[in-house]
Amino acid sequence: MKFRWSVAPTQPLLAGQLARQLQIPPLLAQCLLNRGLTEPVTIAGFLAPRLKHLADPFQLPDMSPAIARLFRAHEQKELVTIFGDYDVDGVTSVALLLEVFRALGWRVDFYLPHRMDEGYGLTRDAVENCLKKIPAQLVLAVDCGSTAIDCIEWLGERKIDVIVLDHHQVQNPRPRALALVNPQISGNFTELCSVGLAFKLAHAVVKRGRETGLPGAAEFDLRPLLDLVALGTVADLVPLTGENRILVSSGLGRLATTPRPGLVALKQVARCAGLLGVHEVGFQLAPRLNAAGRLETAEAALHLLMAPDLTTATALAQDLDMRNRQRQTLERTIADRVISSIRAKFKPEEDFVIVEGDQDWHIGVVGIVASRIVQQFYRPTIIVGGDSNGWRGSGRSIDGFDLAAGLRECSDLLLRHGGHAMAAGVSIDSGNIDAFRSRFNDVARRALKPEQLQANLRLDAEVRLEEITFHCLGKLDALKPQGQGNPVVQLVARDLVHQRPLQRVGADKQHVKMWVNDGRTTCEAVWWGAGNESLPVGRFDLAFTPQLNSYNGMHSVQLKVLDWKQAQTVN
Repeated sequence: MKFRWSVAPTQPLLAGQLARQLQIPPLLAQCLLNRGLTEPVTIAGFLAPRLKHLADPFQLPDMSPAIARLFRAHEQKELVTIFGDYDVDGVTSVALLLEVFRALGWRVDFYLPHRMDEGYGLTRDAVENCLKKIPAQLVLAVDCGSTAIDCIEWLGERKIDVIVLDHHQVQNPRPRALALVNPQISGNFTELCSVGLAFKLAHAVVKRGRETGLPGAAEFDLRPLLDLVALGTVADLVPLTGENRILVSSGLGRLATTPRPGLVALKQVARCAGLLGVHEVGFQLAPRLNAAGRLETAEAALHLLMAPDLTTATALAQDLDMRNRQRQTLERTIADRVISSIRAKFKPEEDFVIVEGDQDWHIGVVGIVASRIVQQFYRPTIIVGGDSNGWRGSGRSIDGFDLAAGLRECSDLLLRHGGHAMAAGVSIDSGNIDAFRSRFNDVARRALKPEQLQANLRLDAEVRLEEITFHCLGKLDALKPQGQGNPVVQLVARDLVHQRPLQRVGADKQHVKMWVNDGRTTCEAVWWGAGNESLPVGRFDLAFTPQLNSYNGMHSVQLKVLDWKQAQTVN
C-alpha cells in the first residue's frame, strides 16, 4: 500500500523553548507537540508517569452507587456473578475482579459467554444459562452491557440488580442498570478499556473498605494487579494516553517480573524473556489468550490467568498455544478467500466500504480477517460468518469513520450491533447482506472524502541522517509505551541514494536491506515484508521509524522502512 504522506508542521520556536525548559532534544520536543502536548507541566507528567497521578475512582459516573450495592452484597452475603467477555480485555477484567473480591470476602462467581452458542455480550440466552448455573442476586457485567436494554429489563423484572462496567458506546435510551459505570457518559477517562475500569473499581472498593473497616482492605496492595491491566489494555488497542499511559507504564514492568504462574507459563510458550513492550504483549501474549475465546470458550484463558501453580499453568498455556496455531491457519484460509473475492470485483472509486460474508467462515476469526482487509484495501470493513444461530460478524474502521455510528444508520437491516468508532460487532440475516452493503456504502460515502480512502502516513519531522544517533534513540525512548494515541516516531529523510547494492534477506527473501546516504551520512535500512513491492531507485525520499538493532552483542542504528517516494528534482 502506498501512503498519503503528512509531515507535521514544524514549530521550531516552541520546540526550542520546550527543549530548553525541559532539557530535552528539539526532536523529542517536536514529537511531543505533534501529540498535542504543549505545556511543560503536562509534558513532565507525560514523560514521567506515576501511579500517584491516577484520579479518584469515584470521579467515574455511577461509581458511588455501584460500590454501595457491592458492599450491601458483601454485608448480606449475596452471591455476585461477574459476567464477562471472551477477549483479552474481558478475561483480564474478570480475573482481576475475582482476585480482589475473593481476597476481601465477597461471595463471587463468574460467567463467560460461549462465542458460538451465545454470541457477544449480555444476551438473554447467555444470561438464562448463567442464572441456571449461578443463582446470583447481583450481576456485574464487565466489558459488555451498555446496549443490553431488554436483557437488563428482564433481569430487573426478576429482582436481580445489574451493575455495568463497560467502555463501549452507550445505547440511547440507556439500559436501566442500577449503575452504569461507563466513561463514555461523562466524557472523562474515555481512554480506559474494561480492565482499566476494573482496576478503578478495585481501587474504589479498597478505598471504601479502608474507610469502613472492611477486613483485609487496609493491607490490600493493588499494584500486583497491574500486570493484568497492562495485558488487557494493550490487547484492546485503546489509546495509551491519560490514565492508560500511567497504568501500562507501571504494568509492563510488573509483567516482566510477575510471579503469576499463568503469565510466567504464557511468556514461556510465547518465547518472551526480559523486559516486555507493547509489541510483545500485542503480538505474542494477547493472541494466545484470545485463541480460546475465538474458537470456543474463553474459560481456558481465564483459568490460565488464575492458575495456582506453574505445572497447571504450563499445561494450559501449551493448549492455548496449540489453539492459536489452529486459529492462524483458519484465519489465513478465510483471509485468502476474502481477498480473492474482493479483488475480483473491487471498484476503488465506488466502494467506500467492504462487506463480505459466507456461511462457512468461522465467526471467531472474522474480526482478525477484517483487520487484514483494512490493511490491504483501507476501507471500513465488515466480515460476517455463519453458525447455527445465524450470521454474525466483526468490523474494523479507518480514520475519520465512526463504525458504531455508521451501523446505527443501518440498524433496521441488522439484528444486533454495538461497539465503538474503530471496531464493532453485528448480527444479520443472510438475506440482508446485499441491502446492508449498499446502505452502509452510502453512509460511508457521505462521511468520507475520497482522499480519506488512502491511508495517511503521519510523519513527525524531516531529519538529516546524522541526527539519528544512539543518544537520539535513547531520548525518544521517553515516549514509550507507544501505541494507539501515542504512535511510534516516524520520520522522513530527503534526497537519498543507495551507498551499496540492495540485498534481499530472510528465508523467503521477502525482506530488503539497504544502505542509504544523504550526502553526509550512511545508515542501514530494512524494509520488512517488502516482497514484490517496487524498490527505491535513483534519488528518493524515505519514510522510516528509527530503531536500535542488536545482533550478536553488536548494536547499531537502523531505519525501519515505511514507504518511499521519488525525490523531487530541483532546478
